[in-house]
Amino acid sequence: MLFYSIIFVITAVDQMSKYWIRNVLKVGESMPFYKDFISFTYYQNSGAAGSSLQGWAPLLGLLAVLIVAGIWWYRRKGGLQGTMKEIAAALLVGGAIGNGIERLLFGKVTDFIVIHSGNGVMNLADMAINLGVVLYVVDMLLSQRVNWKRKGRKVQI
Repeated sequence: MLFYSIIFVITAVDQMSKYWIRNVLKVGESMPFYKDFISFTYYQNSGAAGSSLQGWAPLLGLLAVLIVAGIWWYRRKGGLQGTMKEIAAALLVGGAIGNGIERLLFGKVTDFIVIHSGNGVMNLADMAINLGVVLYVVDMLLSQRVNWKRKGRKVQI
């Protein structure tokens, strides 16, 4: 149930935030959000992360569908053992659905979150995907550490 709840919340909040940005700002227009650290600037991205693969939105939308189907299949086969893996997979699926909807419907994704300490513009789906990847890697490292300890090996992480 947690898996599907996370997917629903991520997808819904992502879509609502993008809808709000599209109706409040014009493309390229900015508004401050949190001091000088975060602002909202409306961009349209027809590609992937970092504005790479511009114009490939339909193919990237199809890729999102395949990723979602693959994760669901892997989960049904019992491949996601543990709460952290379930949460990580749900974040990945929710983010993929959020961006996939826009790519398939509009041929582009609404990006708007600008963190001024780094480069790039993202949306909530991107953030969910990134967090999902980080959680999955952390879970893999922790699992490996437990396996090494069982075998009596020294572990330094």
